[in-house]
Amino acid sequence: MAGANGVRWAHVGLNCQDQQRTEEFYTRWFGFRRARVVETPDVRVVFLRNDAACLELFPAQAEPAARAGGDGPPNPGSVRHLAFQVDDLDAFLSAADGSFDVSLGPLGFDEHIPGWRTVWVTDPDGVVVEVSQGYVDQDPAELA
Repeated sequence: MAGANGVRWAHVGLNCQDQQRTEEFYTRWFGFRRARVVETPDVRVVFLRNDAACLELFPAQAEPAARAGGDGPPNPGSVRHLAFQVDDLDAFLSAADGSFDVSLGPLGFDEHIPGWRTVWVTDPDGVVVEVSQGYVDQDPAELA
């Protein structure tokens, strides 16, 4: 759905030490598929898509600026985390069977939304990825 002036979400660009490993992580655990590969003499960029969500994977030769933990870095100007929803967090974690590093949780937020639970994991490049079940938007009347 387009917002003001026809603006709509496009993608998130991620710098990757190993594009193939990062692509495998997002396709295996988060349902992305390869949508496009752009190759120039200097760079190969891989686009991954899951419905409206799109990731753009760039090769990166530099060392990470800092490894994030918990639910992501608190520094202004940095991305705290990417987030995905699942129907059953326990089933997601069971299927993963320790395949990725948990940086925080799982934690419950029943005091805010009954049934809202979240875990944070890291992708191969240390990007924090939130996986949660049960989140729902607040009633528009309550927000007014």
